[in-house]
Order: sequence, then structure tokens, then C-alpha cells
Amino acid sequence: MKNFVFISPNFPENYWHFCRHLRDNGFNVLGIGDCDYFGLLPELRSALTEYYKVSDLENYDEVFRAVAFFSFRYGKIDWLESNNEYWLERDARLRTEFNINTGFKEGDMKAVKLKSAMKARYKKAGIKTARYCIATSLSACKRFIKEVGYPVIVKPDNGVGASDTHKLKNDGELEAFFRAKLPVSYIMEEFVDATVNSYDAIVDSRGEPIFETGNVTLGSLMDVVNTGDSSMFYIVNRPYADVVDAGRRALKAFGVKSRFVHFEFFRLNRDQYMGKKGEVVALEVNMRPSGGISPEMMNYANSTDVYKIWADMIAYDSSLKGTGERYYCAFVGRRDGKPYVHGDDEIYGRYADNLKICRRVERALSGAMGNRMFVANFKTEQEVNEFYKFATECR
Repeated sequence: MKNFVFISPNFPENYWHFCRHLRDNGFNVLGIGDCDYFGLLPELRSALTEYYKVSDLENYDEVFRAVAFFSFRYGKIDWLESNNEYWLERDARLRTEFNINTGFKEGDMKAVKLKSAMKARYKKAGIKTARYCIATSLSACKRFIKEVGYPVIVKPDNGVGASDTHKLKNDGELEAFFRAKLPVSYIMEEFVDATVNSYDAIVDSRGEPIFETGNVTLGSLMDVVNTGDSSMFYIVNRPYADVVDAGRRALKAFGVKSRFVHFEFFRLNRDQYMGKKGEVVALEVNMRPSGGISPEMMNYANSTDVYKIWADMIAYDSSLKGTGERYYCAFVGRRDGKPYVHGDDEIYGRYADNLKICRRVERALSGAMGNRMFVANFKTEQEVNEFYKFATECR
């Protein structure tokens, strides 16, 4: 029996599905987390062969000892994964130290975590990227801005999502940023007027996708995080051909194997330095599933089970699980205290036949996703847009 160590299997909450399908595929599923065992969902507890509680997942020595314990008790560890952006580097270090050869190791991390280092891989794939500089000094940034003009985007070179991302519109904001920031390395990029389209895939050991989908994000995730806008994105009923082409080229350039990935691209809203209106260009790669409730939405959009497809890839390097009827699956994240025209009860009433999920968002995800989520299936993009207007209109 093969051994799979799952780091933090309780977050996001829906990740118990990954564990259940691994168990059903014959794995010992060995969980490591900082939640009390009886604080885990019953579904997760039943999926785990054993659970090792650490006092703090940030404490590498504790997590190392947990993996060592499982190795002693069950034998060689065949897989180790969290499927979580925050722990990617930790996962890679543990794989390196325990000689686990089924995922990225420490030496692979620079190209998949540093936004500046991703540029070379995109170039290899023939995908355009925004001009940039590393924000080492005020003078260096001013020289860069003289070339590209305001506004510019500044964010941690090694960051998660849109956290700590800033849009600077003039010298005053630039100087204020330098007075307040730079605890870590930041990258500065030209502003790109675009809509984010994603390529999401489950990839086998040969680097070939066995499942593909994608999403479209309305508005700016940076504004959602920084200004408390409502969050809106939807899974497309079928991935766009040009996004699939860019995604597959990126898979090869980044050497992706045996993973669930979420690659983000810009679709240009107008002609600009990076290309013509409608062209697909690079944003960043994420070597894990799209966050939060997205896997559930992929299931609703494709009438499938991506948790099983992923677990089948781990166990068999393929999956017989196909897709069924296709939909657009739309997400709205509403904010507490925002003066919406239509109350939650009105959404329930108007979209009762479409709604799939209605609940509070976990606190750790609320910055990017809002406080209350509504997930609904629709046949057309026009219906999606009508749903967004109804759910987000404010007084």
C-alpha cells in the first residue's frame, strides 16, 4: 500500500474530498495539521489512516518529525502534498529531505514561486509578459516608470494571490510606498488593462493534461482585496482555445508533472504595449488548484468530480472519470455591511433553481472572496451577467 502525506488536509475545508478519493484508491492517507483531531470534519477523519497534530505548521522541525514518524511507522513516503500555495516551498523542502520524487523539490521553487523568475519560462513558451523591474530603490523604479509610465503595479516577488499588491499612480504614491514598504523583495510591473482568464488542469506524469477547464474574473482581484469590492468570477462551460494553447505551452515550459495547476493569463482589453486587444499574455503560474471553492465550481460546470480525477492521476496516472453536461458556474462574494439593493433572501428566491452553494466564506479566504458566497449554474454568459448585476448592485 502506498503512503500519501497530506499537509493541512483540513484547509480549505473541501479538501477532505481529495483525501477520501485517495483512500478509495488504496492509499494510506497520513494527515499533518495544527487542528485538533476532533476538530476535523467527520468526513476527513474517516478518510485519514492516521493524523499527526503539530502545535504550529510554521514550525518546520515539528512537521519534519511528523513526516519522519510516518516514514518509520508506514515505510517509504510515496507522495507529499498540500495543494496549497502557502505551503508549496515547505512541501518541496520535505520532498527533498525525504527523497520523495513525485513532486517539485527545493531546486525547482525559484521558477514557480518568484514572479520575476517566471518571465524566463514564459519566454521559453513564447508567451509575452509585462515589462518589470525589481523594486530595489526609488531611483531604479523612477527610471523604470520613465520607460513604461504610470500606473504601475507593485507586489511581493514571492507572494500569494493579490495580497500586498498596490497600484501606484504618481510619484507621491511611489514615494509613500517606499517609506512604508520593502520588508521583502517586490516586483514592479507596467499596468496591463486586461481581464484575467485562467487555465486549470490536472496533469499526468508525462506532463499531459487529463482534465482542463478555466475561469474568467470580473474586475480586479487587487481591488477586491484592497477596497472590499464584491468578488465575481465564473468557470467557463468550455475552456477557450487560445487559453488552452497558452496553458499547454506553459505546462511544458515549467516542466509540470503530476499536479493540479491554476495558470493565470491576461486577455487584453485594448491595444497596448504587450499586444493587440483580445490577445492572451502571461500573468503568473500557481502550482496548485484554484483556491477556495473553485474545485466545487469546476465540478458543477463540468458535471464531474475533479477530486476523483486528481486522486486517479495520483494512483493510476490517468482517470476514466469524464465530464457531463456543461454550464457556466458563477461565484459572487458579497461583503457584510455593503448597501446592496437586493437582500440575500431575494437572491435565494430569484435564483432558487440555479443556486448550488450559499454560505459564509472562511475568514482566511474572505479578503479575496467576500463574506457570503453564492454559487450558481447557468446555460449562457448573458444569464451570468444578469445574476452578477442583481447580486452586486448597490444603493
